[in-house]
Amino acid sequence: MTISAKIILAALVLVVPQVLWAQPSKIKFRDRLGDSTQLVNTAEELPRIKGPEALTGELSVGIRLNTDGYGLVIDKGFIPSGDFGQRNYDRFYHVRLITFELSEKNHAKEIKSSSGILPGIISSPGSYVLGKINNFYQAKLGYGIRRMIAGKPEVGNISIHWVYAGGFAAGLIKPYYLNLGGYGEVKYSDSLAPDFVSPGLIMGKAPFSKGLDELKFVPGAFARTGLHFDFSSRRKFLLALELGTSGEIYTQKIEQMVGQDPKVYFLNFYATLHIGTRW
Repeated sequence: MTISAKIILAALVLVVPQVLWAQPSKIKFRDRLGDSTQLVNTAEELPRIKGPEALTGELSVGIRLNTDGYGLVIDKGFIPSGDFGQRNYDRFYHVRLITFELSEKNHAKEIKSSSGILPGIISSPGSYVLGKINNFYQAKLGYGIRRMIAGKPEVGNISIHWVYAGGFAAGLIKPYYLNLGGYGEVKYSDSLAPDFVSPGLIMGKAPFSKGLDELKFVPGAFARTGLHFDFSSRRKFLLALELGTSGEIYTQKIEQMVGQDPKVYFLNFYATLHIGTRW
């Protein structure tokens, strides 16, 4: 063995043990990794911005014009926004409604003796309806659903909803009194049928209070469906127009006009302007 080979061999004997001593085995490294290593997220966490609270309810009052009358509507809405997550708190996908309506139904053949302030709604003093037998009023209480079907939910944009409701209808029949020459204030009877359609014998109608003590209750049911157009410009303000059709059926025939067949069911088209608030 040459002197150079001896020197190289001696160097390897001295250096290799030190390298092996300084490098831990892979098994030891893995064992220590689970005990000593911690994962640290160095990315800066952005602060959370709290959005407005989800809306949960609404209340609106509406004026309804029907093809056969008019009415006042009160809707109480429940908004289950939690079902759709915080992102959708203003979408009003699914609103449950408790609806109440007071209305009067006029017959298509009614003709007033003089024009009113609002035709079919407010008449001038002394005006009357030729041939009218009964006033027919309704009080309706029902349950409904309103679902959004089109439109963007952002404030200021129009959204379109499908609404449907149904429930109990209480029909109220009040005799219609006329002031007939020679008879005074009288209600309709078969013997007075010719007089009720003779303008020359009619001096006017009796006061509204006449006949209130003779109100007759007729139970029934109603259903309606339509499109609800929401024009609200603010989250907690409600402004909407509803267009649709409504039907009613009662347990007995309703007599309204002389010479016209009484009916148990009624069908009409309606338009309602809703104004209200949300919270």
